[in-house]
Amino acid sequence: MAGTISRGIKAPIIRQGDDIVKITADSVLAAAKEDGFTLHERDVIAVTEAIVARADGNYASTDDIAADIRAKFGGETVGVVFPIQSRNRFAICLRGIARGAKKVVLQMSYPADEVGNHLFDEDLLDQTDINPYTDVLSLEQYRAAFGYVKHPFTGMDYVEYYQNLIKEEGAEVEIIFANHAEAIVDYTKNVLCCDIHTRERSRRRVTKAGAEKVYTLCEIMNESVNGSGYNAQYGLLGSNKATESTVKLFPKNAQEVAEGIQKEILARTGVTVEAMVYGDGAFKDPVGKIWELADPVVGAGYTSGLVGLPNEVKLKFLADNDFADLSGDELRAAIEERIREKDANLIGKMTSEGTTPRRLTDLIGSLCDLTSGSGDKGTPIVLVQNYFNNYATK
Repeated sequence: MAGTISRGIKAPIIRQGDDIVKITADSVLAAAKEDGFTLHERDVIAVTEAIVARADGNYASTDDIAADIRAKFGGETVGVVFPIQSRNRFAICLRGIARGAKKVVLQMSYPADEVGNHLFDEDLLDQTDINPYTDVLSLEQYRAAFGYVKHPFTGMDYVEYYQNLIKEEGAEVEIIFANHAEAIVDYTKNVLCCDIHTRERSRRRVTKAGAEKVYTLCEIMNESVNGSGYNAQYGLLGSNKATESTVKLFPKNAQEVAEGIQKEILARTGVTVEAMVYGDGAFKDPVGKIWELADPVVGAGYTSGLVGLPNEVKLKFLADNDFADLSGDELRAAIEERIREKDANLIGKMTSEGTTPRRLTDLIGSLCDLTSGSGDKGTPIVLVQNYFNNYATK
C-alpha cells in the first residue's frame, strides 16, 4: 500500500578529507538496520552538495576571489549586474569582488531579484509612475520612491547592506536599479553578470550594448587561485558562506561521488540503487515569494537511471473519462491494465495532461531538499524509496 517514501538519514559532521562515499553508504545501511527497512532496486540515495564540497575541501577566500577579479578586470571599475539578495549566497562573493575593484557599480533588479527576494512589495509600484521595464533609478530616486524597506524574513535592507559592504572593502560604490542588463553599459564597460539562470542572456545583451570585458559568475573561481578550490563549470555559482572570509564552492566532483555511492552500495548489498548529489530544490514559497533555486542546477551529479522525465498517465482523467462507468475492483483492474499498456512516450497525449513535466533530477532533488531542510535536522543524506512504482506495481 505504501507509495513514495522519503527518509532523512543522519550522518556524522563532515570534515575536509572525509570519504563521503563510504560515510554515505555506512549511514544508509546503519539506518536500514536500526529502522528495519530494506534497500530495493532503483531506490535513490541522495546526498546534499554541501557535504560533498566540504569533504573535498572546495573552498575559496575573499582574497582568492579578489585576485581573480583583478586578473580579469584589471582592478578597475566593475559593473555587478543582477546580484541576488543573500547574506549566505552572495555577500562574501561581493566582498571579494569589491576587494578586487576600484569601484563597483551595483545594478539591482526591482522590485525583486531573480530568485524572488523582494526589495519592496511590488504593489508599491502601482503608487508610482515608474515603469520597471524601462526606467533606470539612481539610489536617490529609489529611496524617494520606496524608502528604506527591510526584508520580512531577514530584517535586512539589502541595498544599504551591500552598499556598506562594498565600502568596507575600500571600493567606491554606485547603486542603480534596472531590469534590463544593458543599462550597466552607460556606467562601465566592465561587466560581471551575477544572475544565475539568465546569465547567458544578460551576457548577450550587455555585449551587444557595447560592454568590453564581460564575465559571468561561472568564470570567477573556475580555476584554482593560489591553491584555492574551484568549480570548472560553475565558478562562484552555487557557493555558500562558510566563514566571514570564505565560501564553500559548488562541488566539482559530484558526478564521481554519485557513481561511487552506486558502486559502493552494489558491492556491499548486491542492490543497484540510483544516486545523486542535490542542491537547492526548485519550488516557490507562496508567502515569502522566494524561489529556493539559488544553485545553478538541482542535480549536481547523478547516475544514469535518473536521466529523463516521468512518463505517467493521469489517474483522475482515466477514472472520469475512459472508465467513468466502472467502479470498485473492475475500475482498479482497468486502470492497472491501462498503466501497464501505456506508451513509452506520453508527451502530447491527453491521458498525461496535468502530470508534472519536469526532469526526474529536479523532482527528486526538490523532494530531498525539502526532506533534509537547511538547518539542524542533521540529515544531509536522503533515501527515496518506491519513487518509480505506480498504481499497477505489485
